Amino acid sequence: MHPITHTPYELLSPWEPSLLAMGVYIFAVLLAMGAVLVLTSRFGPRNPNPDKDRVYESGVIPSGPAQFDFPVPFYMVAAFFLIFDVESAYIFSWAVAFKPLGFGGWIKITFFILVLLISLFYVWAKGGLDRGISARGADKR
Repeated sequence: MHPITHTPYELLSPWEPSLLAMGVYIFAVLLAMGAVLVLTSRFGPRNPNPDKDRVYESGVIPSGPAQFDFPVPFYMVAAFFLIFDVESAYIFSWAVAFKPLGFGGWIKITFFILVLLISLFYVWAKGGLDRGISARGADKR
């Protein structure tokens, strides 16, 4: 394989994909965002209303204390979802690039899946997958 070399003209050329083009694009986006924010804050309608200042959450008007206790299994399910479901994006992307990655890629994804299985067995042994009241009292509220 030959190393990719660029002349200064190629790096600064607006016709070649380069860092200059990306920098100009990022600058233009930030400039447009700033202009929209300034214009809407200056010329946007202002209608103060006590109802607008009230906290709104999923269509439910809040009442009572702000501290609401969720049971621990709720958070455990959320964490397990992140651990055991989001990795499917990595596995799918590996499957798409299976041939170019070759045997080295297969070894790496095998190690990745083994780590996931070990963590799944750990969570299972700790009772994280149990539903309802357990004999160990893990679901105390």
